[in-house]
Amino acid sequence: MGSFALSMLTTVARYTQAKFARNTRQTEAVQGQFLQNLLVAHQDTELGRKFGLKEIKTIEQFQQQVPILPYSSYEPLTERIAQGEPNILTAEPVVYLTLTSGSTGKKKLIPTTRRSQNIVRQATLTSMGFLSGALGDQGLKYGQLLVTNSTQLWGRTCGGIAYGPSSAGVLRMDKRLYKQFFAHPYETLQPANSLARHYVCLLFSLREPLMRGMIANFPMLILRTCNYLEKYAEDLLEDLAKGTIAPWLELEPEIRARLEQQWTPAPSRAAELRQILKSEGRLTPKLAWSNLSFVATARGGTSDFYFERFPNYFGDTPGWGAVYSSAEGMFSIYHSLNNDSSILAIESGFFEFIPEDQWEVEHPKTLLATEVKVGECYRILITTYGGFYRYDIGDVVEVVGFYNTAPLIVFRYRHGGFISSTTEKTTEFHVTQVMQALQQEFNLQLEDFCITLSEHDFPARYLVNIELASGEILGNSENFLNRFDGKLQKVNTHYEISRRDAIPSPQLRILESGSFAVLRQRQLQRGIPDSQLKFPHISEDRSFLAGLSVNSEVKLPEYSDV
Repeated sequence: MGSFALSMLTTVARYTQAKFARNTRQTEAVQGQFLQNLLVAHQDTELGRKFGLKEIKTIEQFQQQVPILPYSSYEPLTERIAQGEPNILTAEPVVYLTLTSGSTGKKKLIPTTRRSQNIVRQATLTSMGFLSGALGDQGLKYGQLLVTNSTQLWGRTCGGIAYGPSSAGVLRMDKRLYKQFFAHPYETLQPANSLARHYVCLLFSLREPLMRGMIANFPMLILRTCNYLEKYAEDLLEDLAKGTIAPWLELEPEIRARLEQQWTPAPSRAAELRQILKSEGRLTPKLAWSNLSFVATARGGTSDFYFERFPNYFGDTPGWGAVYSSAEGMFSIYHSLNNDSSILAIESGFFEFIPEDQWEVEHPKTLLATEVKVGECYRILITTYGGFYRYDIGDVVEVVGFYNTAPLIVFRYRHGGFISSTTEKTTEFHVTQVMQALQQEFNLQLEDFCITLSEHDFPARYLVNIELASGEILGNSENFLNRFDGKLQKVNTHYEISRRDAIPSPQLRILESGSFAVLRQRQLQRGIPDSQLKFPHISEDRSFLAGLSVNSEVKLPEYSDV
């Protein structure tokens, strides 16, 4: 990217960020105005008329007249939108339908209009502004980055509306903006084959020694790119030196032709990297790009488990959360490096929070952004220009502070995403804390893990399914399992109470190497796009790990003192 383009975009991003920061001093007013503008825009839509949006003048009226509804209530309307019917949820034409991955439930169709996409762009620029400032404070620079998300559409509905993953829609609709930040041509994101796409993105990026960042939706996907760089280092350097693109890659002929037109040999850069590979025995992002300034990916939830492996590839390169978002909307914007908390995206949606004591209530009372309390967990509701109102995505967030008057939140887990042998409700957040602590305590690296329940015990016992990273050995597996049991009791009081007499002792199952790669392949075969893979660390599906080989199993004595 030219220095002038970078300077212009950074200036715009810093301006957008400064405006957002000023608005956080008046969160209540900004949120109220956002809602009023949205209600006016949607008052004559079919759903707007049904809810009587035209008559709503206050937030209290909005909460009284508009119910909290699940996606199933919107599904008949989104299907009609897909058939080409206008003015159903949005007054503006729907230009794209995001088909969600379905990794945490049934797939959903989420409408996108030009206005809702503009809001995504604004939040992204705000995030870039914060990142530019945070890097500058540490003497680091913002610049080109490596991204491997696919831009392929999955098709068009019978109404002629393009549909596909969220990231593909974003990258296609704002192509002119985003391609300015890539260290590789936009065409490298077009191959359908995942390995081919990652390979050409890495290949073109390796030619740019001053590349500054890497970005992916989830930490597991960052690690996958790192693995590709290591595994295919020799092939990549040969192509870099000769100006070729590996003939064995599954590239569509027209895409290969366009990439070859833009590809030229870089023998000196290849020689430099080959020397690093020879001396270090491997090629990692930090070794390939010594000026790497940041790694951007999702934070909170189960991310810390994967972050344990980041120093092996990135050293002390800072981490950045960018934005916390879903297909349904932007929830928060990150403001500092190596920080799990992010600022509620008060310009991107209207937000409400359901306190924990209201989670099982049929018509829960909600709090506004300025009414939440630090240290409390809430289910978060969002109302957006995509046409969903008071929508409960199922995410549970913790409020950890305030940025001026806007809450700072951290994603913790999905509501309903838990396992229970009796009534203890163990979440992903619980087990991730435990497994992260165990890796440190035992100086052990796991490839991945998933906690499931046994099929033939009643109450069911916890099955601790782990895959050791390459070269790792678990010396005292019974002690590992004993410590898992004890630590889980500490982080989940309800588990501790139930373990005293009801829940049998857990069982450790060490899976064969490559087991979690098989599980991820199963997800891809279900139609989940590779850029949206979210691997569950707990599952109530007793057959989730069916067919995988178990190297060894360990049980605790039923009445051990933990």
